[in-house]
Amino acid sequence: MGYVPIGGVGWGIGDVFIGIFAVVAMAMVALSMARPQQPSTSPIPIISYENEGVNFDGSYKWSYETANEIRAEETGFVKNLGVADQETQVAQGSYSYTDPEGNKIALTYIADENGFQPVGSHIPTPPPIPVEILKSLEYNAAHPEENEGAGSAPQPAYNKPGRTY
Repeated sequence: MGYVPIGGVGWGIGDVFIGIFAVVAMAMVALSMARPQQPSTSPIPIISYENEGVNFDGSYKWSYETANEIRAEETGFVKNLGVADQETQVAQGSYSYTDPEGNKIALTYIADENGFQPVGSHIPTPPPIPVEILKSLEYNAAHPEENEGAGSAPQPAYNKPGRTY
């Protein structure tokens, strides 16, 4: 008696080739779907580009402009060069572009020991302080004696540690 697989059904050589063909075909479809897609837009040309540095003193300068009116520039230097524990890298620059709604966005900035400080008309600003709050702050500043002890937390009191029986 020859080989009989479980269930009594055997695989012929043709069945194996069909299975291998199906696996290879599915792999080819998967690979073709996974290929990188082509960019949906054409590349934007760079009109100008300049780059100087970084120099030995820590200074540098770069700028660029693209055909779709994106502009950026930055200069940097080391403040307090050679003074131990006081050297600070400073970067100042600007950039501008047109947003999707057609508005011109322009921003200037400085980054130094005080952090990044952007300036631009598109940056949100906080609402003004209400008049009542301003009056209250002015009154508190004019009458500091009334503020002593106000709002301070009470000192905690603890029981003396001891044994309990």
